[in-house]
Amino acid sequence: MPEKSGLYYPNKIGRIYLEAMEEVMGKGGINAVLNLAKLSHMIDNYPPNNLAKELDFADFSAINAAIEEMYGPRGGRGLALRAGRASFAQGLSDFGALIGVSELAFKVIPLGTKLKVGLRAMAETFSTFSDQKSYVTEEEERFVYTIEVCPVCWGRTADHPVCYAATGLLQEGLRWLSGGKDFRVEQFHCHAMGHDTCDFAIYKQPLT
Repeated sequence: MPEKSGLYYPNKIGRIYLEAMEEVMGKGGINAVLNLAKLSHMIDNYPPNNLAKELDFADFSAINAAIEEMYGPRGGRGLALRAGRASFAQGLSDFGALIGVSELAFKVIPLGTKLKVGLRAMAETFSTFSDQKSYVTEEEERFVYTIEVCPVCWGRTADHPVCYAATGLLQEGLRWLSGGKDFRVEQFHCHAMGHDTCDFAIYKQPLT
């Protein structure tokens, strides 16, 4: 388990993610993951549903590392992607309302504008409510979503990108922003690989 980072997610984000994991892998699965991550004190004791910044990035990273250790690289990737998507669906979309992004407002603007405004709002949400600093840049065929200090892979080392939970969250966020379309999201830089930032390519052309 990595050393404590002194950087935090709000309890609410941790709770949403753990509840999403429980939905995806069952009660026994999430309990086994928490035991493996040396976070057994969280079993039946998820963080409270508030915005206090008390979930250390190292603990969030340990949970994600345990998923991959328990289920293997391929199985862990699939589960973390699903948990990331479920996290957005279960409650992270609520954060949008806190910074003025509502589903109704997105129904009347063009898709390209929805993506641009919505992705920046997602980044701003994490930068505002947590110690995860994020921003978005636009290129001709894609957006790049950058996480400067990443809680998903804090303290980890790997030879491949491992921030599947963040990828899944972005995928589901894009579905919500676009009214049900799927987009290709690919992580191409990762702190765990020694890069300075975690970067995700989001291609503008929807898959569906």
